[in-house]
Amino acid sequence: MERKELLEVVKKGEVFSVAEYELPNSYYYVLGNAYAMSGNYKGTERIHSTKGEVLEVQDTPRGYFVTVGFDE
Repeated sequence: MERKELLEVVKKGEVFSVAEYELPNSYYYVLGNAYAMSGNYKGTERIHSTKGEVLEVQDTPRGYFVTVGFDE
């Protein structure tokens, strides 16, 4: 997550939709309305859930990191 104003939207306990996008050799995920984006995951690491709950938002020198938990 890059924008500080999203801290008003992305809060611990909130549930957001998660969209999966395919690259030639991996997958990545976007939280909600492009609030945050994941790194790339191998095919064996795919997330099959379409919703996730925000577990933590960390403010680091490299930006904001959102930890999301999934049921599946």
